Amino acid sequence: MASPAVPSASPRSAAPPSAEAPTDASPATAPTAAAPAALAGLPIVPRRRPGRYVSGGLALLAAALLLRSLAGNAAFEWPVVGSYLTSPSILRGLLLTLWLTGAVVALGFALGTVLAVARLSGNPVLRGLSWGFVWIFRATPLLVQLLLWFNIGLLYPTLSLGLPFGGELFSVKTVNLLGPVLTALIGLTLHEAAFAAEVVRSGVLSVDQGQLEAAASLGLGRGRVLRRIVLPQAMRAILPPAGNMLIGTLKGTAVISVLAVHDLLFSAQMIYNQTYQVIPLLMVATLWYIAVTSVLSVGQYYLERYFARGATRGGLPPTPFQRARSAFRRTVGR
Repeated sequence: MASPAVPSASPRSAAPPSAEAPTDASPATAPTAAAPAALAGLPIVPRRRPGRYVSGGLALLAAALLLRSLAGNAAFEWPVVGSYLTSPSILRGLLLTLWLTGAVVALGFALGTVLAVARLSGNPVLRGLSWGFVWIFRATPLLVQLLLWFNIGLLYPTLSLGLPFGGELFSVKTVNLLGPVLTALIGLTLHEAAFAAEVVRSGVLSVDQGQLEAAASLGLGRGRVLRRIVLPQAMRAILPPAGNMLIGTLKGTAVISVLAVHDLLFSAQMIYNQTYQVIPLLMVATLWYIAVTSVLSVGQYYLERYFARGATRGGLPPTPFQRARSAFRRTVGR
């Protein structure tokens, strides 16, 4: 007798029960996929810095109060300041101050470069003499140096030149040779050279040693390496302190008023000794010093940019004038 046929299970019914496979619309993945799209439309809000606004506001308030005090204080006598600002005696003193500053900086850095090269040379005698010069003139106050040079006639009343086995060629009294202006020029130049030597030396030492090795491999002489390779690269490190020294020399020329040199400050002193208007004349000298210093600072800024070309891959940042021009174009374009 035939057994009854057992119905075969269909493929769908034979499959074991299992967990459902995740789909794209499942709750676990839907928010993750939609999050970047939702965040992309949100505005970017800068971080709030309340402390910065408060400090800036307080600084502006303090500056406004200071300007109001300067403008409203009758003791400054601003009409008197305006009347003496371009007086002939003040302008003559200003020209002497500018001439003396330029001459001192030029001669001081020329002598300072020689001292720096001697300090870096392999000759121990030159190194010792250069170090001694820098040590003495940096350790002595400028006013003491000026007074010493002004009274050099007490040490050497007469300067003469003669042959070893012959007579005297010429002789001159020191008092007639060194006047107040020449004395100030010598004293300021020697003082400037001592500091300029250290500035130049630090700039030369900042040049990468690989540059010197590459120059030596090309067979270049030491003088040419110094002029063509070392100094152009060292100028990036020399210019900032050199600019500070230039401005310091401009203001330091006021010290020579003790030698009765008719610079800017001495000219102002001569006027207020007659008119007794001390504060207005001092403000005249202050305004001229501020104006000249501002011009020198602008020149230093663009000179530093000139020697900084190629120092960075991203190029130089825009100047304040370029920023102002870009802001004006954006404002007009709107």
